[in-house]
Amino acid sequence: MARIEACAVAALILIAAAPGPQSGVVAWVTDGDTFRLESGERIRIAGIDAPETQPGNAKCRAELVRGRQATQATIALLKGKTVEIERVGRSYNRTVARVRLGGRDLGETLVEKGIARWWPRGRSKPDWCRG
Repeated sequence: MARIEACAVAALILIAAAPGPQSGVVAWVTDGDTFRLESGERIRIAGIDAPETQPGNAKCRAELVRGRQATQATIALLKGKTVEIERVGRSYNRTVARVRLGGRDLGETLVEKGIARWWPRGRSKPDWCRG
């Protein structure tokens, strides 16, 4: 019984010590769903997907065109701005995070503007080659 109590206390300490949201300034926008902070940390916005910008990654020409447009729109929205990030994981050597800009969820903003689409974990990647 003492062991279970000790494990429960340890779990509560870890939860309490977990870092909350942190802020950083966007130095560089890679594409519609990835950017780099001034600290050098690469951030992938959780829960969304933007079209690819690299010919080897895009599935069609339309995706490349949309990818360039999404990148430009994201640059206009983010570059030099302070964002709040809540780290939720890692993917391809990037931090996956929920991101807020001006108190608003950035993923939601990007989807509303047509820059990105929702991409719930475990689902197929959105198809940018169809309408």
